[in-house]
Amino acid sequence: MERRDFIKQSAVAAAGFAILPSGSLFAADQKIRLGYIGVGMRGRGHLNAGLLRNDVEVVAICDTQESSLKLAREAIAKSGKTEVKEYTGSTDAYKKLLDRKDIDAVIIATPWEFHHPQAIDAMKAGKYVGCEVVAGLSIKDHWDIVETSEKTGVPYMTLENVCYRRDVMAALNMVRQGLFGELVHLEGGYQHNLTNVLYNNGKQPYGGGVEFGPNAYSEAQWRTQYNIDRNADIYPTHGAGPVMNYIDINRGNRFTNLVSFSSKARGLSSYVEELSPGHPNAKINYKNGDVITTMINCANGETVMLSHDTHLPRPYSIGFRVQGTKGLWMDVAKSVYIDHKSKKNDQWDAASEWFDKYDHPLWKKYEKEATGAGHGGMDWFVFNAFVQAVKQKKQTPIDVYDSVTMSVITPLSEQSLKKGNMPQEFPDFTKGRWKNRKNTFAIDDSGF
Repeated sequence: MERRDFIKQSAVAAAGFAILPSGSLFAADQKIRLGYIGVGMRGRGHLNAGLLRNDVEVVAICDTQESSLKLAREAIAKSGKTEVKEYTGSTDAYKKLLDRKDIDAVIIATPWEFHHPQAIDAMKAGKYVGCEVVAGLSIKDHWDIVETSEKTGVPYMTLENVCYRRDVMAALNMVRQGLFGELVHLEGGYQHNLTNVLYNNGKQPYGGGVEFGPNAYSEAQWRTQYNIDRNADIYPTHGAGPVMNYIDINRGNRFTNLVSFSSKARGLSSYVEELSPGHPNAKINYKNGDVITTMINCANGETVMLSHDTHLPRPYSIGFRVQGTKGLWMDVAKSVYIDHKSKKNDQWDAASEWFDKYDHPLWKKYEKEATGAGHGGMDWFVFNAFVQAVKQKKQTPIDVYDSVTMSVITPLSEQSLKKGNMPQEFPDFTKGRWKNRKNTFAIDDSGF
């Protein structure tokens, strides 16, 4: 099928993608052609994943920084690939990449403020979009993403890798087999000391300085500024994405409203002052509270708590809690308790005892392929899911509605905080279709 015919047919199915054409656009051994917009640290992770696959042809890369292009160039050369076109020179250089007719899909891994316009332009150009988190900065940005995807019929997928983490998927398997009973309360978030990511000396990615902005390295060039300008849960998707799968959000259930609370902001100043006493960056008025807590109500009666905690000393944790009428899993404690089935009454079992038994079938099947991939293998799963959707010309397993739902928590939490912790109504991006949509995430291996 010609690409323009695909776009025309898909436009008919725009309202929820109910009748996207079935079957495969590509032969089993045919390659899909990818373009990469942004080849910084995260973008190069996706680039390396593409270079390792026999069913992916890396056609073009785009970045504004020669340092990133140089490292991408080296990775491409090491893989033995040739004929990869580079686009650079301005923040609009990606538009020339999108003009190419020989690209089926793009991976967007640029700073957050660029995701919305780049994704909009890519969908209008007929390219499948696999985008790093987050989808947009404002509520309107998220509606724009939905409306463009519906109008063009082109799928958009947030590349939320934690949805595919092994313990997360084992817990999903347990949820679906009823081990936790009827779910009542869930928690998740992003609890990770990022101070050595938000500051550096411009020569190495982690540690070694207290600078941020143009002279810094990698994420410190842009991510730190969000903590100065915004008080919000600026990175909600790691926690929200998996939680949504547990309780069928957008597929028989939905988030209805949220309210957020913010602690004072002391962690970033304290970090800078400790490393460089008297440095002006220690005196900045950082707006983003050190711990942002967001509570969400659901249509089916569950409550969800999300936490953003990245400025204070602490070990890494998503902080998952999946609790129902028969038991619960707690990520931080690495423990599971199932009523009448745990070894002792009211005492924890090691989570590994349950997760080994209920390891998700997809992890059992593809463990070898995922071995060595980023973030414990879950990067392979999320990238493969996107590739398979493009190959089969199917909807992506994390679709546009899922993508914007987990991402819009940022501007909603910001509004709640600005208005004195007032609850905010959650947009229904599906426009009521959530009532009849079915949760098929990771049900089989036809695209995860």
